[in-house]
Amino acid sequence: MTDHTQSRAGVDGTRPTTGGARALLNGQWIDADRLTVPVTDAGFMLGATVAEQLRTFGGELFRLDAHLERLGRSLSIVGVDPGFSRDELADQARQLVANNHALLADGDDLGLSIFVTPGPYATFAPPGEPIVALHTYHLPFRLWARKYDVGQALRTVSIRQVPDECWPAELKCRSRMHYFLADREAAAAEPGARAVLLDLAGHVTESSTANVIVVGSDGRLISPPRSAILPGISLDTVFDTAGQLGLDTSQSPIAPDDLYKASEVLLTSTSSCILPVTTIDGATIGDGRPGPVFRRLMDAWSHRVGIDIIQQAAQFASPPGRRR
Repeated sequence: MTDHTQSRAGVDGTRPTTGGARALLNGQWIDADRLTVPVTDAGFMLGATVAEQLRTFGGELFRLDAHLERLGRSLSIVGVDPGFSRDELADQARQLVANNHALLADGDDLGLSIFVTPGPYATFAPPGEPIVALHTYHLPFRLWARKYDVGQALRTVSIRQVPDECWPAELKCRSRMHYFLADREAAAAEPGARAVLLDLAGHVTESSTANVIVVGSDGRLISPPRSAILPGISLDTVFDTAGQLGLDTSQSPIAPDDLYKASEVLLTSTSSCILPVTTIDGATIGDGRPGPVFRRLMDAWSHRVGIDIIQQAAQFASPPGRRR
C-alpha cells in the first residue's frame, strides 16, 4: 500500500457522534446497516475483492499489523491502491472496533472485516475509485463452540485448490467458489463435515477457510509448504506458540494418508483460533477426541490473550438476541 495523502473523509480520526453499530466506507462513518456494494462494482461482478478477517480479544484487535501487512501484499498482487496508508487503515480499524465493541455485553468480542475492491466494472459503470470498507460482526461462536470438545469432521473432495497458474496462494481474496463447492460435497457425504482441498498433485493444501496442521507420532507439528498455502496468521501464531512450548515444527508436503495416520489434526483460522479434527473421511484420528497438543496450544493462546477462549465460545454460543 502506498503511503500518500488522499482527500477522503474520515482519516483525520473523527469519531462518530451517534450511537449504534457503525461501519467505515472510504473513510466515512456510516450506520452499519447502510454499508453496501453496488451491483456494478468489480468486487461484486468478478469477485475481485481483497479481504482480511480479524477478531478481538477483550476488545483488542489480534495481530492487526500482521493482517494489514498481508492485505498490502494482496493489494500489490492485484494492483489496487486503496488510497489509505497502512497506518491510516490501522487507525480506522481501532476506532471502529472501539465504537462497536462498547455495544457488546461484557466478555463478548467482535469480528472485523476489511475489504477492498477495484471499483466499478467498466462494462456497467464509468471509472471510479476503489471501495475500501471496514465493518464488524458478532462472532458466530455457535458454529464452533461444541467442536472444541467433540472435534471437526473433514472429508477429502474432488474439488481442487486453485493452482498458482490462476492466482498465487498468498493472495487472500473473496473469489471462493471452490470452497463453496468443496464444502457442499463434503456435507453431502457427511453432514457437518468440512472439506479438505488437495492440489493437482494430490497433496493436502487447506481446509475451506482454514490452514491444516498434522501432529505426528513424535509430537512434531507439520504444515504444508508455505509456498503452497495462504500464509495464515493463526498458523504462524500456533507455530510460534509451539516453539515456546518446546514442540518441534516443520513444513513439508502432506498426503491424505498422513492425515489418517496422524496423532492429531488441527485447523487454524482467525475466529476459532484452533479446532481439533477427530475424523477424516469417516476414519477416526487418534482416539477420536481432541488431543493433548490441541489442549496445550489452546491453553497457551488463552494465556497470551488473557481470555479463556473455549469458555468464552461456550458462554456466547447463543445468538445475540438470546444471550443472558
